[in-house]
Amino acid sequence: MLKVINFLLLVFLAITTAGAREKPNVLLILVDDLKPALGCYGDELAQTPHIDGLAASGMRFDLAYCNQAVCAPSRYNLMLGSHSTSTGLYGLNSHLRKLWPDAVTMPQYFARHGYTTESLGKVYHIGHSNKGDAQSFSVPHFKEKVIEYLDPASKPDGQLTREEAMFQNVPAPPGGMNALPRGAAFERPDVADDAYADGRVAVETIRRLQAAADRDQPFFIAAGFARPHLPFSAPKRYWDIYDPADFDLAPNPDLPEGSPEAAHKRGGEIRNYFPVPDKDDPAQISSDLAIELIHGYYASTSYVDAQIGKVLDGLDELGLADDTIVVLWGDHGFHLGDLGIWTKHTNYEQANRIPIIVRAPGVAQPGTATQQLAETVDIFPTLAELAGLPAPQVPQPIDGESLVSVLRDPAERVRDHAYHVYPKRKLGRAIRTERFRMVEWLRICDTVENAEYELYDYRDDPQEIKNLAVERPTELARLKAILATYPQPVSRKGPKKGKGK
Repeated sequence: MLKVINFLLLVFLAITTAGAREKPNVLLILVDDLKPALGCYGDELAQTPHIDGLAASGMRFDLAYCNQAVCAPSRYNLMLGSHSTSTGLYGLNSHLRKLWPDAVTMPQYFARHGYTTESLGKVYHIGHSNKGDAQSFSVPHFKEKVIEYLDPASKPDGQLTREEAMFQNVPAPPGGMNALPRGAAFERPDVADDAYADGRVAVETIRRLQAAADRDQPFFIAAGFARPHLPFSAPKRYWDIYDPADFDLAPNPDLPEGSPEAAHKRGGEIRNYFPVPDKDDPAQISSDLAIELIHGYYASTSYVDAQIGKVLDGLDELGLADDTIVVLWGDHGFHLGDLGIWTKHTNYEQANRIPIIVRAPGVAQPGTATQQLAETVDIFPTLAELAGLPAPQVPQPIDGESLVSVLRDPAERVRDHAYHVYPKRKLGRAIRTERFRMVEWLRICDTVENAEYELYDYRDDPQEIKNLAVERPTELARLKAILATYPQPVSRKGPKKGKGK
């Protein structure tokens, strides 16, 4: 009898192992602050051959949007498949397990279906009192720096800078973080790629792929890259790719005409870096400095492109490419002086439009593109379906839609708009269609009669020169009706007890 039991156990293990090997691997590439300033998205200045090559081997989503243009919440949107307004996870210092202790994240879901799950670099936002989520992965996270300097001149007297302190979860000194010195907004030392964190993340990701190739289990590897997040610290050769004379200042330096004050942004994160004027300095960024910052953003993008290329080459050399789904995702976009705004943290186009590229062997035809509006929250259900897993049934709301039918046919449509938010004194909730964006600014639990609205027409006004909310009441009403179909947003305290599902 014991021999029979042992035989049946061996058969079961053989079947289970074979089934595991038949599942596709997943390589999820996350890039911080990456807007579609990429050659494959039509940017003629961008030197991004490796990301362009990935797009040529899969599908490019031309109208993809984050669900909130802030690092930590956007990554929660990705990992949970949930909107910030469904979870209450709005801030840099939001803690996943405090509000959703039983949440099942995307990597956890894959682990429950036989995957080894690993993370490297910037995956969750670690900093601003946030420590990520160790429960999401099978092995300890490979942590690397986001704020990093090699040139001693970039750090006054070698002291810890404001942004370093915040990303290292250092307690604020007397006087707050603004009492700390500022670091440089950019540097360009002549160093090897792995002198910076993203180069080291690429090296370690390749090593993890090599180890995974020798295992029977399928893998889910999330590799997160920090650049082009500030500071624009990148090896000199990536700066040298570009001629500064080729860069232009943003053609729309003013806030939209008729836009509500709740939507506006000035200063913010970029003021934590010199030689940008400090927060108590009313001076504006000069034209020469603006060009240098734009140059730094493009140089940093080319640097991270090269690191991604190394990882993709490693996937090919290990013979894993045909069995691996690859997704490239930017956590949000980035303002480069348009509307007089720098970095992110708005509901405008440049902060919210992102690249999403999917290479799904046997599903997506190489070199395809789609106008299907896509959201960050779509990636969880899409990857689950591509991997042959059941549709996620988890404690948190799944707000995303699977895009697999679109991957098979770029003309297929699963939704007619995208949804995103930004919380300030009022909460801005946005509906983005192919042509329009409507934003409603309203305090949570306030009555809609007190709302302020923005409406932009991206066919006739792609630079958001004028708010058309008053002039186009019919279109505004149509988009308000779409927004009204969404649940009431939850507060930063999370859903009420018993209302989480």
